[in-house]
Amino acid sequence: MGRFHRMLAPYRLTGGAFAKGLWGLGVLLCLMALAPATAQQRPVPKGATVELVDDGFEFTEGPIWYQDALLFSDIPANTVYQWTPDGGTEAFMKPSGHANGLAIDTSGHLLLAQHDGQVGRRTQDGSVAVLADTYGGKRLNSPNDLTVASDGTIYFTDPPYGVDEEERELSFSGVYRLSPDGDLSLLTKSFTRPNGICLSPNDSTLYVNDSQETLIRAYDVTESGDISNGRQFAAPTDEDAQGSTDGMKVDAEGNLYTTGPGGVWVYGPDGTQRARIAVPKAPTNLAFGGPDRKTLYITARPHVYRVPVNVPGE
Repeated sequence: MGRFHRMLAPYRLTGGAFAKGLWGLGVLLCLMALAPATAQQRPVPKGATVELVDDGFEFTEGPIWYQDALLFSDIPANTVYQWTPDGGTEAFMKPSGHANGLAIDTSGHLLLAQHDGQVGRRTQDGSVAVLADTYGGKRLNSPNDLTVASDGTIYFTDPPYGVDEEERELSFSGVYRLSPDGDLSLLTKSFTRPNGICLSPNDSTLYVNDSQETLIRAYDVTESGDISNGRQFAAPTDEDAQGSTDGMKVDAEGNLYTTGPGGVWVYGPDGTQRARIAVPKAPTNLAFGGPDRKTLYITARPHVYRVPVNVPGE
């Protein structure tokens, strides 16, 4: 396992500064004491470095921190790998149904968005129970990524990346909601290639990105779990860099971390860009991990990287 370091590209953070001309140290201390405890921190430590965790894979995706280990998919290898700081990397699940996105449900079970055409839940004996594989009696395309609400609702994307055209039964790429009682509903089919998906910390906003159009849309989540008020949230743009909007996660303060051209882009809940992390290779997905969830793990095709962050992830 090799190791590689790359300095983060300069990034600009939002936020105010103390006004000039404070009346002495006592006034300064008073103002500091009165400052809101909820003031947002810089998402990424200044001068943090991106470090190589492991490499030599085919196409890594879907990282998730699970039971004190990092799990990630290698789609062409049909394998989910497990990495620990002490034990290194080993196969965790093979075959994986060509799994892409991974998530944890409210009972602690591993969920898989499988390119073989289903959303599944790994059982205690290592087999996979099918949660959804058809819509309207037709085969799902190629479930790509998924996220879980606090009530157990699963939201997932279904582009056609992993299905041969002659086997495709749905003519659109959908975003779906799978209720806790197993009812599957189509939320929208307005995306060209829906890909990454995640929820805000309070489950009030659903973020979905489009990897072909390189943009992120946000939706309000209704009391019934449906979505409304769709709008463009962000569109990371850098004509000189490779990569697109793919995987996404949020931290405890509601900052959205998304892959994009040249690395990882960080946006505040209001859509303001707060940071940009340069990654040596075009990233595919990301996840928060470690005991304090303050390490950002990044998959980038044959590589897996990590970088420290200031705010723990959700």
